[in-house]
Amino acid sequence: MPNEEAEGSATAQSAELDALFADVSFLRQAILDAEVRNAAQIEAVRPNHRYSAANLIHYVELRRHDMRELQARLSDQGLSSLGRTESHVLVSIDALLRRLARLTGRVESDLPLPSVPDGAELLSRNAVALLGPQPAGRVTRIMVTLPTEAASDPPLVRDMLESGMDIARINCAHDDPATWEAMLANIRAGTASSHRPCLVSMDLGGPKLRTGPIQPGPSVLKVRPSRDALGAVIEPARVWLGTPPPDAGQPSVPAVPLQEPAWVGSRRVGERIQTVDARGARRTMTVERVTAAGCLVSLRQTAYLVPGMILSDGKKSGTKSRNARIGPLPQAERTILVRRGDRIVLSDDLSPVEPTTDALHRIGCTLPDVFADARPGERVLLDDGKISGVITAVSPGALTVEVRAAGVAGTKLGAEKGINLPDTRLSLSALTEQDIEDLEFVKGHADIVEMSFVRSENDVRDLLNRLDQVPEGGLGVVLKIETVAGFDALPQILLEAMRWDRIGVMIARGDLAVEVGFERLSEVQEEILWLCEAAHAPVIWATEVLDSMARTGIPSRAEVTDAAMAERAECVMLNKGPYIDEAIRMLAGILGRMQDHMQKKRSLLRRLRAWDREPVEEEGVNGPPPAVIAQATTSDV
Repeated sequence: MPNEEAEGSATAQSAELDALFADVSFLRQAILDAEVRNAAQIEAVRPNHRYSAANLIHYVELRRHDMRELQARLSDQGLSSLGRTESHVLVSIDALLRRLARLTGRVESDLPLPSVPDGAELLSRNAVALLGPQPAGRVTRIMVTLPTEAASDPPLVRDMLESGMDIARINCAHDDPATWEAMLANIRAGTASSHRPCLVSMDLGGPKLRTGPIQPGPSVLKVRPSRDALGAVIEPARVWLGTPPPDAGQPSVPAVPLQEPAWVGSRRVGERIQTVDARGARRTMTVERVTAAGCLVSLRQTAYLVPGMILSDGKKSGTKSRNARIGPLPQAERTILVRRGDRIVLSDDLSPVEPTTDALHRIGCTLPDVFADARPGERVLLDDGKISGVITAVSPGALTVEVRAAGVAGTKLGAEKGINLPDTRLSLSALTEQDIEDLEFVKGHADIVEMSFVRSENDVRDLLNRLDQVPEGGLGVVLKIETVAGFDALPQILLEAMRWDRIGVMIARGDLAVEVGFERLSEVQEEILWLCEAAHAPVIWATEVLDSMARTGIPSRAEVTDAAMAERAECVMLNKGPYIDEAIRMLAGILGRMQDHMQKKRSLLRRLRAWDREPVEEEGVNGPPPAVIAQATTSDV
C-alpha cells in the first residue's frame, strides 16, 4: 500500500509538472505574440531603449493574465512564482521553462537561452543618465523644490546642497525668468563651494483648471494676543506700523502702512499709542522698537484695524499733528460655504462672484475649454477633493454640479482652488502657450524638463517635437503622471517617450490621489513603479514627502513610513518649507538605511485591466477570456 501511494503521488506530481510546463509555455507564447503585434512601436524607439520597449510589452501582456493560481502552483513545487519579473520578463519565463523541462524529462536544449541586457543594470544606467550619479551612502537621489528666496539667499541654497540635495527643482508656475536666473547662479555658486554636484530640473506649469475669483470682503486686519486656558495673555499681539526693517526676524508679524510715514520717526520705545478700532473699542499699543521707517507695537487686547483709523500719542503740540492714520490694507478673502445637496454652477465668466447662503452657488472656471468635453454623470472634484459632485447639466458656458460629498457642517470653497474632472476625456493640450514660452528658457538652462498634466502619447509627442533642436542627450524629460487618463495610457506614454534618450516618470501623488481616490493611491503608485521598472525608466516619488517635517520641523509617523517606502524609486522629491534642511537630512538617513532592507518589490500578480487594449485568450492560465476589453477605468485597476 505505501508503494502504491508513493507511485500515485509521483504520478500526480508528474502530471502537475507537465501541466505547469504547458501553462507557462502558453504564457510565453502570448508574450511573444504581443511583441509581434507591437513590433512597429518597438522599432520606433531609440536603439538603446529597444530591449526596454520589448520588455514593457512583455510585462503589460503578462499582467493581462491573472497569475495568482499559477503562482501558488509554482510555489508548491518549489519553483519561481514569477513575482519579480518586471525588469526581465521573458528571461524569467525562459529560465522557469528550462527548470520545468529538466523536471519533466524534456530536452532542455530545445529551449532558448537568450543573451540579453541585465534589466536592473539598464534601470541603474538610465537613472544615472537622467538623475545624475548615485550620491554617497544611498542609491536614491533627493530632489528639492526651490522657494523664491533661493534667488536672493545664497546660504539657503548652499545649506540645501550640503544637507543632501542632488537635484534642484524650479517650478515655472511661479516667479519669472529673472528670478530663475538668480536661482541658477546660486546653485552654481553652491555646488562650487560645497563640491557637490547638483542637476537642475524645471517644471512646466501645464494647464491649470481652477475656480475663479470671489468678491473680496472689507479691508480689515484682525490682531489678537495669545492666551492661556484661563484667558490670561501669555504673548501680546504685535504689528509693524510702517515698513519693517530687513532684520525684523518675525515674518509672522503683519505690517500696517501709514498715510503719514514720517510719523513713526518721532516715536519712542515704551510710548503708548491710543486708537479706536473698527468696532468702536478703545485700544492701547505699546512701542517696542523704533526704526527710521517703522515701529513695532504690541497689544494686549484683540483689535480690528481698518484704513483711516487714527493713531494718537495722546499729546498736544500746538498746530503740529501728533496723529497718524492707517493706510490701505488688503481686502479679506472670502469663501463660499458648500453643503451636501447644493448645486454649483461652474461658469466661463471670471467676474468676481458674491458668496450666497443659498443652495445654488456660482463661480468661474479658468479653462472654459472643458465645457465642450464634459458630460452629465461625470465626477467633479473641487479643492483637492474636499468637495465632490456629479455633473447634472452642460451648456456652452457652464457646468452644473450636484454636490454629493462635503463636510458635515459644509466645506468652504475659495478662489483659485483646483478642479479635477477624473472621468472627462479632456481635449486640451498639456502644453499651454506659457509652457511653450517657458520651454525656450528651460532648453538653455536646465538639465531636466518636467511636463505636467500628461494624459496621452500625443502630449509626449508634442513636447519631443519641440525639443528637436536640443543636442543629443542635452535635456532629460520627466513625465508627470497626475491624472487617471495619464495612468491608463502609461504604457503608450512610455513607448512614445522612448523616442528620447533620457526619460523618466514622476508620480505626482497630489492630483493623482484626488483623481483616483485617496483610498486607492497606494495601489496605483505601486503599479506605476512596476510598469516603469519594466520599461527600465527611473521614477521620481513626489508630493508631501516629509511635508510636516519641512513645514514645522516635526515629522508625523505616517510620513516617515511613506518616506521609507519611497526608497523603491530612483529619486524622491521634497517640497519647500522653513525646515527643509532638516527634512533633507532626515530623508537622506531614511533612504540610506532602507536600501539595505528593500529593493523594489515582491508581490502577487493578480490581473490588471488598467492597461488592457486587446482581448486575452486565457485557456491554460486561469479562467475564460473576457468577451470585450473596454477602455480601462480606475475601477479596473
